[in-house]
Amino acid sequence: MKQKAKKHKTIGLVLSTVPKYSETFFRNKIKGLQKHGFEVILFVDYFKKGDADFSCKIVAANNYSSVSYLSLWHSFKALVKSAFIHPARSLRLFRLNKKDKVTFTNNIKQLVLNQFILAENVDWLHFGFGMLAVNRENVANAMHAKMAVSFRGFDLYLSPLKHKNCYKVLFKKAIRYHVLSNEMKHDLMAYAINSNQIQVITPAIDTKLFQSEKSPSNSKQLQLVTVARQHWKKGFIYTLEALAYLKQKGIDFQYTIIGAGSEQERITFAAYQLGVLENITFTGKLPQEEVKATLEQSSIYIQYSIQEGFCNAVLEAQALGLLCVVSNAEGLSENILDKITGWVVPKRQPILLAEKIIEIINLPEDIKKNIRTTAIERVKNEFNLEKQQDEFVRFYQN
Repeated sequence: MKQKAKKHKTIGLVLSTVPKYSETFFRNKIKGLQKHGFEVILFVDYFKKGDADFSCKIVAANNYSSVSYLSLWHSFKALVKSAFIHPARSLRLFRLNKKDKVTFTNNIKQLVLNQFILAENVDWLHFGFGMLAVNRENVANAMHAKMAVSFRGFDLYLSPLKHKNCYKVLFKKAIRYHVLSNEMKHDLMAYAINSNQIQVITPAIDTKLFQSEKSPSNSKQLQLVTVARQHWKKGFIYTLEALAYLKQKGIDFQYTIIGAGSEQERITFAAYQLGVLENITFTGKLPQEEVKATLEQSSIYIQYSIQEGFCNAVLEAQALGLLCVVSNAEGLSENILDKITGWVVPKRQPILLAEKIIEIINLPEDIKKNIRTTAIERVKNEFNLEKQQDEFVRFYQN
């Protein structure tokens, strides 16, 4: 009798683009799954030259962005595939969409746009962000695959404000959700989603890379740092207002912002008006090794965000022994344990932030050392890549 070979599970991961070198979360996840024997297929909406050497199979959508003969040709080919190559899946998707009251026109559009996914065989179809699952709520079911969706801060808290009822269909489906923090889990449960459908898997970092033998900075000038893209949700204006208060109190400091973004002009002008521009260094985006080197030269890390899913940069700062002060935005109060591994300050209150920084400066050295040591050990034990990879393996095996 011919014995069936045991097949490893195939995970289909849906993203907008191939993860860049700096997007370590997805790269580490894919490597971890492959290490545990899973096959990974990456589905992307946009594909660029240079992406082809990625570590797993990549399936890219056709370009339907322009009204041209090429776009029409791709649409025609997609419909032909729908009818002749995988008709059962296409018909099943059409019927499931119809049941969800998707109009005929939008249903045909979904068939065309999702053909590149329907053509593959996967055990799990996992959407890397919530909005990527919108208008694809039935694709996994049509493929007889299980469906998962990851929610991060922006797509759970901000996308529903920009796109009203965008998750109305999604949240009715019997699927699994991955979130970054317990607070995010409770907020997702507020949409009447069963807690058993939601698994918290926090971000993780390479704790072997982010470790330092250097002593904390003993510079007479206070060295402050933030690693974040320059976006309004990162709370930079409130941070600058706090720093202006420090300057009024006669505290000499230098604040380094690592990262780029559309808000730099606004942040620069705010720093100028607040009288702290000469105390600010904008480095732009830096390679990982340079980020690490800059952190090692600093003493206090600030992440005073208005909204934040969890934040890898705070983990990296803790691992390197910086004293960290963060806002209470979403997952940050789980990332930092207040007064144990750092300090949590209510968001949008710059005076409280400034007073907390002054309090930290004046702490006895033995208390600072204890905070640093506790933070380093907690990150090493709780937020390492191996632990995160094991949790994702369990996520797909359950």
